[in-house]
Amino acid sequence: MAWQYCGEQIKLWRNLAGVSRETLAKEAGYGCETIASVEQGRRRPAVHLLRIADQLCGAKGLLRAAEKYLEPEPIPVRTQDYMQYEEEAIAISSYQPMRIPGLLQTEEYARTQISGHWPPLDDETMEGRVANRMKRQAVLGDRTRVFNYVIGEPALRFPIAGGDQHRRQLHHLLTMGERRNVTIQALRFGGVSEGNEGAFVLLETPEHKQFAYEEGQLIAALSCQPETVSKAAQRMARLTQLAMSPNESIEFIKELADAQ
Repeated sequence: MAWQYCGEQIKLWRNLAGVSRETLAKEAGYGCETIASVEQGRRRPAVHLLRIADQLCGAKGLLRAAEKYLEPEPIPVRTQDYMQYEEEAIAISSYQPMRIPGLLQTEEYARTQISGHWPPLDDETMEGRVANRMKRQAVLGDRTRVFNYVIGEPALRFPIAGGDQHRRQLHHLLTMGERRNVTIQALRFGGVSEGNEGAFVLLETPEHKQFAYEEGQLIAALSCQPETVSKAAQRMARLTQLAMSPNESIEFIKELADAQ
């Protein structure tokens, strides 16, 4: 209902201001079909879209006031919700035991992973997802944002394609780890049972709201529930303690890259 009401308000304000759907789409960087879906309540309005619509339509903050009502419910939601918050997050902490995190993937690694989707994706969908993953990596260029990654040994040691591709991926990790806002730690799996329960991500927004995100093969869940976020934060702190230090991790990744 929040989506529907917010979408209807965007439409009403747009019509009142004499702003076409095409103009709003262009200013916000979306397609007209996306704007139509939002206005019809079929797609969750992004915070970015609310802010652009508010300014363009002269709503004087009345559209932006809906932001707090669009926070995700503590139930399974679509991956797109996570990506919207990822785009604006000031801090991201990620634990990935079995694969390289998406924001740290090379294009060829991303293509190999996405092409392995089953049931198979059509070529257009696959290339669109690869392009989107590469586009998302732009957030790493903002040195005021903080990115902390704990990556499991299986992801670092075992290639998903050929050895040459994996070596390039490991060297890419070393390059990314040189950035002052990116910390990469390797987690050896010998006797570390805490790392066996799957991947998850912690997000912090510019308003200092925190979210926990967990994605499985069939479902994805984004939660702002304090209890859930607290448990995720405690787990991340524990995994960070158990992982190798950033300097030790660099040496470990170098050794694995040389062995390919």
